[in-house]
Amino acid sequence: MTARTAPPFRADHVGSLLRPPELLAARAGFAQGAVDAAALAEAEDAAIRAVVALQESLGLRAATDGEFRRTSWHMDFIYQLGGIEKTEEELKVSFKDAAGATSFVSAGLAVRDRVHLDHTIFADAFRFLQSATTTAVPKLTIPSPSMVHYRGGAAAIDPAVYGDIEEFWSDLSAAYAEEVRRLGELGCTYLQLDDTSLAYLNDPAQRQMIAERGDDAEHQHLRYIRQINAALAGRPEGMAVTTHSCRGNFQSYWTAEGGYDFVAEALFNELDVDGFFLEYDDARSGDFKPLRFLPKGKVVVLGLVTTKRGELESKDDLKRRIDEASAYAPLDQLCLSPQCGFSSTVEGNRLSFDDEVAKLRLVVETAAEVWG
Repeated sequence: MTARTAPPFRADHVGSLLRPPELLAARAGFAQGAVDAAALAEAEDAAIRAVVALQESLGLRAATDGEFRRTSWHMDFIYQLGGIEKTEEELKVSFKDAAGATSFVSAGLAVRDRVHLDHTIFADAFRFLQSATTTAVPKLTIPSPSMVHYRGGAAAIDPAVYGDIEEFWSDLSAAYAEEVRRLGELGCTYLQLDDTSLAYLNDPAQRQMIAERGDDAEHQHLRYIRQINAALAGRPEGMAVTTHSCRGNFQSYWTAEGGYDFVAEALFNELDVDGFFLEYDDARSGDFKPLRFLPKGKVVVLGLVTTKRGELESKDDLKRRIDEASAYAPLDQLCLSPQCGFSSTVEGNRLSFDDEVAKLRLVVETAAEVWG
């Protein structure tokens, strides 16, 4: 079996990690005015050093900062794009689990000027991550361009700014392309674009919602793929890029359901990335048949280990599922990871730190036994 010396790695993970109690306390103190910005940054730095050391001690080949400086996986980035503003309108996303329902609420967003890049977003965070890693490749996660549009759709775009929607898409991809270029200059060699839309659109209920707001639900994924490709067209040589697609992750709740069948052929063959982190922890994600579209040269990271519950999967079950997946895509083009992050928002999922460590260790050990 060919060893993987470039990302994604045989044992990998999506990115976000449970915030430690000390960091949560510092964030709460900052919100209340009892902790200043310098003290909060010091708490973040200490927590990130510790969590990077943890990832390296477990044998992970890539390490993130756990997204410890963020409140959510995507909005902290999106609100820093020039031309995009927070609004007083509440942006509400419905979530559910087997027992009930909840919702995630954040400020809305509006495109009120031409989209552009004012500064390199997360530059300082990435520099610190670089300084904290010793054996692992520092991995940066950012939301994909699709997420700017999926949350609000055309209604969030001021027609006085963009009378022609094509100009919006061109500016958005250009801003992302400049961000990617600048990250490359900082030495980023592993970038992940997180994109729930490419999984959500497999769900007929989500496509109905998109259609009702006036967008082309049947072809929306093709538009998103084109815009991501435009954002990556000039990516630096040596930068590996992956995407992560899941059906929602908020305190162990989810939003969408359904396999990857609707988007798979275009996703695998047209999206110009090196690897795809795919959620595959339960029946909501469908079967492995869509993997038959995976072309040579690309990798799927099977998200078989759930981050939504603390119960630990067995190695035998994981190996059986990897074997099932290899009936549709060559084993050499597969890797293993948790199904999503452990803490897409600051609150975290319903499992403990020890559960998180056990699951990451399980991924590393299982991958070693499967791929060597």
